[in-house]
Amino acid sequence: MSLSALSLLLLSPALPLAQDATPPTARIVIQPPSLELQVGETATLEASVIGADGQTLDEEVFFFSRARRSVTIDREGKVEAVAPGQFTIVVRTRRRGATAEGQESRVSLGERLTAEVSVTVLPPPLVELTVIAPEGRLFAGTEVDLQVRGTDDRGAERAVPGLSIASSDPSVAEFNSFGQLELRGPGSFTATAEAEGVKTSLDMRVHANPVASLDLLVDSEEARTGDVLHFSPHARDLNGSPVTEVPVTLSFTARFDDDLGPAASGQIEPDGRFVAETPGIYTIVATCGSNTARKSVRIVPRNVGGKLKLVGRGKVYDTHTSDLWIWEGLDGRDYAVTGTWGANGDAIFWDVTDPANIERIATVNVDARTVNDVKVTPDGRLCVLSREGASNRKNGVILVDVSNPREPEVLTSYDEALTGGVHNVFADGNTIYALSAGRRYDVIDAADPRSPRTIGSFELDTPSHSIHDVWVEDGLAYSSNWSNGVHIVDVGAGLKGGSPSNPQPVASYAYPSGWNHAAFPYRSKETGRFYVVAGDEAFPFGLHTEGLPTYPRGWFHFIDFTDLEAPQEVARYQVPEAGTHNLWIEGDVLYGAYYNGGLRVVDISGELMGDLYRQGREIAFFLSADPEGHISNAPMVWGPQPHKGNIFFTDWNSGLWCVRLEQDENN
Repeated sequence: MSLSALSLLLLSPALPLAQDATPPTARIVIQPPSLELQVGETATLEASVIGADGQTLDEEVFFFSRARRSVTIDREGKVEAVAPGQFTIVVRTRRRGATAEGQESRVSLGERLTAEVSVTVLPPPLVELTVIAPEGRLFAGTEVDLQVRGTDDRGAERAVPGLSIASSDPSVAEFNSFGQLELRGPGSFTATAEAEGVKTSLDMRVHANPVASLDLLVDSEEARTGDVLHFSPHARDLNGSPVTEVPVTLSFTARFDDDLGPAASGQIEPDGRFVAETPGIYTIVATCGSNTARKSVRIVPRNVGGKLKLVGRGKVYDTHTSDLWIWEGLDGRDYAVTGTWGANGDAIFWDVTDPANIERIATVNVDARTVNDVKVTPDGRLCVLSREGASNRKNGVILVDVSNPREPEVLTSYDEALTGGVHNVFADGNTIYALSAGRRYDVIDAADPRSPRTIGSFELDTPSHSIHDVWVEDGLAYSSNWSNGVHIVDVGAGLKGGSPSNPQPVASYAYPSGWNHAAFPYRSKETGRFYVVAGDEAFPFGLHTEGLPTYPRGWFHFIDFTDLEAPQEVARYQVPEAGTHNLWIEGDVLYGAYYNGGLRVVDISGELMGDLYRQGREIAFFLSADPEGHISNAPMVWGPQPHKGNIFFTDWNSGLWCVRLEQDENN
């Protein structure tokens, strides 16, 4: 898993030219300078590099779309509009002064020219509106969110800005300023929706509300911050019989344990789930027509706090450090391997048996600028190194015998169909999953590590798809695919008849930001629920490789996949003004690499809902600032791995670290 050049290109603004030591003396000129297209329309951009003297330079340019599911562009500059909206095409040169020959030139990187093109994609004409009838009967004294669907001239669903909707009889039902339908009394009415000259209507009937009394029950009257309580309203009619088809609205008020201006304090869902962030007394109110019921609960502090104590270091200052893997060797000692980023192709091996005295024991150098990912097979015999930026552009993976980590032996370089660069890998037994050019993952049989062979592959079929990472556990492969989200694929679990040679899709979930960068499965033994925790990566303020700290953004998304047919995003862990990278889960504890936010250790026990950071679920954090770091005093935690009671992690600016969690005896 990695700090991705791909995410830098797709998600961050163009890097400010001012961050280079010497401003560029050339520029990129693009024709046309902006585009306005209809959905389905194409156009071609022409870009050239102009020197300070006004002459055209012979430099190659590359095109990238920041929203590849909405606007695509190929290597020749052909743009295709897929979805309406405002988008940006980025045009860049290679790093100027860098060549493809020799490791020395790969280390010394020059400036890169960047330009942008604004692309406006106009929505196709609206031809039809449809008012979606609410499920079940409507009752006075309640409200519903009435949905209106727009269809364009291609038969596709589209947004409908400027929609107006009205009721024919406000005494029966009326739309408020937020478009919600307030049901005021029994009777019939017509809802009419109109936009862009298209009109539609739906006749509806409101029934008398039979509810005469309301009770509210809860599964516990005291809980910790972050614990999910379950409220259940019970409605009855005049005869005391249960009424189940009339909706009941839930809300809450709070009285906090302090008066120091606490922020938003909790969250309640229509199904009765409630979680609080701040200790205090909370009163949940159930409402149905003129009937109400109340129930108060006490919320106490979670008290899970501890401290992370530094145990040892494996310092790397001359280059950026990438991923790590910790394992027990055949001799019973503990070892680590770390990669390097934007450097000269080193993979560094460490003896971490005594984590207070981490020893650098060997280095394997390969033809690459970046060894982004490193993995070791479960038997501790084979190490897999990813390669990017090889001098001959044949990247692929390197297989290394680590039976004796002090004398690692390169067995083979394998690049069959992997020449576009391998960003991440995973070793599941002797089966290796390797990303290919950010488009797919290939499955490699390495039972004979001197003669590996590709036996399978998995690639999405969506427009301009991309992939960043893959993780395999119990026969399921979890891939992270930026705007295409998390995809679960059967490679031997038996859910869909899949195998490593015949991967079969199982389920998927995408979220709006398109920042999906990493994924880790987690099954709660306490609740039986199955989650995939998806991590973001985004650099909205640019990535500084030298001199200045970087300020990423993003969070961990908790997606409930218990029902594989209907996954739901139910919780998040979001540290303010920082950004996530890789993660690891052991037991009910999440170890999160939070880039500039350091290492984070989080309690994820029980049912999950809301913002875990605000709920006090964070156990501890550690900021790996180092005045001698590649960028000094700039924590940039890349990836964590717990091992035998210690937590190892790499920092992009300072190398390998080991810390230990010390629990507060009062918590």
